[in-house]
Amino acid sequence: MVAYEAEHRVRLPAVRAGWLTQTFVHWAYPPETVRALLPDGLSVDEYDGAAWVGLTPFVMADVRPHGVPAALPGLPTFAETNLRTYVRHRDGRDGLWFLTIEVACPLMLAARAIGAPYHQGTLRVSTDGGTVAYGGSRGTGRPSYRLVVRPGAPIEPAERDVWLTSRWRAYTRLGLLWETPVEHEPWPLAEARADVLEETLTTAVGLPAPGGEPVVHFSEGVRDVRLGPSRPCRRA
Repeated sequence: MVAYEAEHRVRLPAVRAGWLTQTFVHWAYPPETVRALLPDGLSVDEYDGAAWVGLTPFVMADVRPHGVPAALPGLPTFAETNLRTYVRHRDGRDGLWFLTIEVACPLMLAARAIGAPYHQGTLRVSTDGGTVAYGGSRGTGRPSYRLVVRPGAPIEPAERDVWLTSRWRAYTRLGLLWETPVEHEPWPLAEARADVLEETLTTAVGLPAPGGEPVVHFSEGVRDVRLGPSRPCRRA
């Protein structure tokens, strides 16, 4: 079962950051549809017999590489949006597989060196009264999204809420399959609804356009995110 709290300590992080103003939008897909997009060594992690794909826009704040002291400022705040799914390595451990990562900071493109599918674009995050608006595009006629969410009351996470939001490693592939460990405090979650949801990221990565109502959560975010050094996965 997926853990609500971090499964491990990242004592010497490669990067520290805050992930703020985060929305989770999830759709259920047939497992075989998502399985076709995964590399060897990873299988679909299912919940209620379905694969799940999440659109997760957020703000990256106070990003600092290893060795930059807390007294010095990190990178300027910028927006990022992931389209992700949930997988298990052949050794049984669960994690994230990113289908695409949209980012407003060109320095993050360096993570392509381990296969992270970063794409630079123009991204926006804003608040207006009781709503939070996100938008992004790689350029005219290219993959884009527009999302307006209305956060509600805080919730005590149930099993599915934890399953959809809490993962403690990410997998990428460039030649080898790589693993990046993650540690942060548990997500403070709130119920939410999507007032506006338009996106072409799913079809751009080879998925059918999602059908049915999505499952939506909102979080003010987590402020002490510790990303460990990426390393090649061990063979089972």
